[in-house]
Amino acid sequence: MSKKDFVVGLDIGTTKICCIVGEITETSAGTTIDIVGIGTAPSVGLRKGVVINIDSTVESITKAVEEAELMAGIEISSVYAGIAGGHIKSFNSTGIVAVKDKEITEQDVQRVIDAAKAVAIPLDREVIHIMPQEYVIDEQDGIRDPIGMSGVRLEAKVHIVTGAVSSAQNIIKCANKAGLNVAEICLEPIASAEAVLSNDEKELGVILVDIGGGTSDIAIFKDGAIVHTGVLAIGGNHLTNDIAVGLRTPQNEAEKIKVMHGCALASLVKPDETIEVAGVGGRKPRVLSRRLLAEIIEPRVEEIFSLIQREVMKSGYQDLLSSGVVITGGTTLLEGMPELAEFIFEMPVKRGIPQNIGGLRDVVNSPKFATGVGLLKYGGQSGNKSKFQIREKNIYDKVRGSMRNWIKDLF
Repeated sequence: MSKKDFVVGLDIGTTKICCIVGEITETSAGTTIDIVGIGTAPSVGLRKGVVINIDSTVESITKAVEEAELMAGIEISSVYAGIAGGHIKSFNSTGIVAVKDKEITEQDVQRVIDAAKAVAIPLDREVIHIMPQEYVIDEQDGIRDPIGMSGVRLEAKVHIVTGAVSSAQNIIKCANKAGLNVAEICLEPIASAEAVLSNDEKELGVILVDIGGGTSDIAIFKDGAIVHTGVLAIGGNHLTNDIAVGLRTPQNEAEKIKVMHGCALASLVKPDETIEVAGVGGRKPRVLSRRLLAEIIEPRVEEIFSLIQREVMKSGYQDLLSSGVVITGGTTLLEGMPELAEFIFEMPVKRGIPQNIGGLRDVVNSPKFATGVGLLKYGGQSGNKSKFQIREKNIYDKVRGSMRNWIKDLF
């Protein structure tokens, strides 16, 4: 017997909003995901991954969702939404507890994760993810699933991702205004990793770089677990601005030129290639060398990769990543991106496209849909069914609630 469910991923990006509907079939052989609907709309209410205009964002979300509903033939009520932006901060933490009955139960695992997340976080920040990396039982490390094992001392190493409460609330508010519930918020590089990385790459050690319009997201995996995440507020829109200024052409024309003729490595462009550039304010279009365009793009892409390289160095894992680098996101479609990345990272680099999906696979077979498909896969995994909650109003309400429950138990 097979059991079918629909899951929806909503990628709220700086340049586009993408809604992808997946049909999840659970059979005795395992879980399969078929893409049954997709909708995209230009995004106008975000800057560097953060909502700056709620009404414009709601309008774009509504357009994308309606398009996906029409294609999938279902009504969408709940989504898994992505979050990014320069406000994202992450760190690793450790928790230790004594095991009660010498056999580890789910409660022990929950207690040790609670101990690991008991760190001081500023009031304006919210924990978005707590991701276990490994467990240690009586100094035996490298354990993935400790339940049922014997021991007296359990230790957990976890990766904690935090974001600004206001940014998370604004994403939920936009989705709610568009008539959607947010089942959970997921950090975008974690979602992209679900879509484009293989288990072998995660085991050997890999850097995932997702370069979108407003942000460049980084996720580093080692021994199958996530060890570092980061978001840089720089992306493809910076290239568009450089082209608009350098070639003296309007922003929308600069974006078209980037997509059609852009190249990240000037040495790949033949000297005799030319492009037509529209003028500003009704001036005549000009014919310019494509090499000039590549010379504008290359330094900016080099800067983006250098900043990412610095973030990788900061993590301390740069010498342990045997699989190299996987680049994904719309901006990485530019010609010459993998070659320039290989030169800067001094590691093998490949473009990542969504894997292990069925249905309308050809429609999403591009790096720009990695986050949307990843959110779908993230939502489809069992265990990721919890509701995302914003921090309690204040500590007094929390204490009052605990006291009330305690008194209720007494009488």
